[in-house]
Amino acid sequence: MRERMAARRAGLSLARDTARGGFRVVQTGAVLLRAGAGWLLGHRPPAPVLLRETVEALGTTYIKLGQFIASSPSLFPEAYVEEFQKCLDRTPPLPFRYIRETVESELGKPLSALYSHVDPAPLASASIAQVHAARLHTGEDVVIKVQKPGVSTVLLTDFNFLYVAARIFEMLTPGLSRSAVSGVIEELQGSMLEECDFLKEAQNLERFNEFLLLTGNTRAVAPRPYRELSTKKVLTMERFHGVPLTDLDVLRRHVDDPADTLVAALNTWFSSLMLCDFFHADVHAGNLMLLNDGRIGFIDFGMVGRIRKNTWEAMSRFLDGISNGDHRVVAEAMIQIGMTRETVSVDALTKDLERFQSRLENVDPASLLEGNRNEREVNRLLMDIVKIGEQHGIRFPREFALLLKQFLYFDRYIQALAPELDMFSDNRVDMFGGLDGFPPIDRLH
Repeated sequence: MRERMAARRAGLSLARDTARGGFRVVQTGAVLLRAGAGWLLGHRPPAPVLLRETVEALGTTYIKLGQFIASSPSLFPEAYVEEFQKCLDRTPPLPFRYIRETVESELGKPLSALYSHVDPAPLASASIAQVHAARLHTGEDVVIKVQKPGVSTVLLTDFNFLYVAARIFEMLTPGLSRSAVSGVIEELQGSMLEECDFLKEAQNLERFNEFLLLTGNTRAVAPRPYRELSTKKVLTMERFHGVPLTDLDVLRRHVDDPADTLVAALNTWFSSLMLCDFFHADVHAGNLMLLNDGRIGFIDFGMVGRIRKNTWEAMSRFLDGISNGDHRVVAEAMIQIGMTRETVSVDALTKDLERFQSRLENVDPASLLEGNRNEREVNRLLMDIVKIGEQHGIRFPREFALLLKQFLYFDRYIQALAPELDMFSDNRVDMFGGLDGFPPIDRLH
């Protein structure tokens, strides 16, 4: 009897996914037809704007593609990177009954048996998941991250479509390297599918806390996941109470030395590059919290980066050059990090970096932490550095852009919150880990 019921459920699930996939194909075609018809009827904005509008109309996968473009100035033209800063990942919340159905289906029990209370109003709603506050029967406050129905089917359908489109594009452009399009899609697919697996995010949380324990770091913490209440589509984790690290009023009222708080966050992130097998790849203001107990909370580990040993060695030289004001060392490190078939003039690159440094020093730090403005400012500086490299025939891997972007976030925070702090000369800041003798966490298993 149980086997028949299981087979029936599997059959229904397959039929439902097939129907969703077919509907998604029709939906995608309709959006593209509307965009094409609009263009024929006279709606002809610049290509980056038209593409961004189409991406937002297509939804989940394509919004993530837009965000990938926005965070990858080393891969895409500047006009597209700038335009896709406007590509948002906020969606109307789903009715609570869908959340209830997903949680109960995934965890196999009624919601009331799993939690003593779940707030029907979401804390956040994005294209892939919705987050709700809840409380366990044992009294702990938690948050539940719930994947929206049909997301995985939509992703798989969309990626099949993208692969076909990429192949056609490659055939029509014989001189284009296959890795130029297919490689980007492959990298995006891997990162997005990983982001949709909440068990991997739970593992990231556990490993980050393990890294903090290993290094004796009591100033920072990540939410603790509850494995018994988590699956690939549902993640239950500890709820943090506090405010974003950039809440100036709270910091001034409750923290004697904001610089000390920033130093703790900086040292935690820098040492994770040395000792953890991944790093938090999205440390914008919403993902760093000042908790009520004074610790720094690192949240949202859906997006992480992994760095090759040789890239980090070059990145260390890059940061060391910046810290010493040695633009020639910075130039040499950029050449080592990047990919080029040309002979790069170190002297010419050094001069361009000196000019960039003078512009950087004239940036007004006022209100740089105001949400989208901070994001645009960080990306503007990032694109400037990437552009300087490209002018000398250097193309950077995406991991360099991810690392540098986090570094620029921290630089902006310091300018707005603790301008007296010099990241490079303050002996409290250890940009290179300072934890000799500890092997990386992945070697401990």
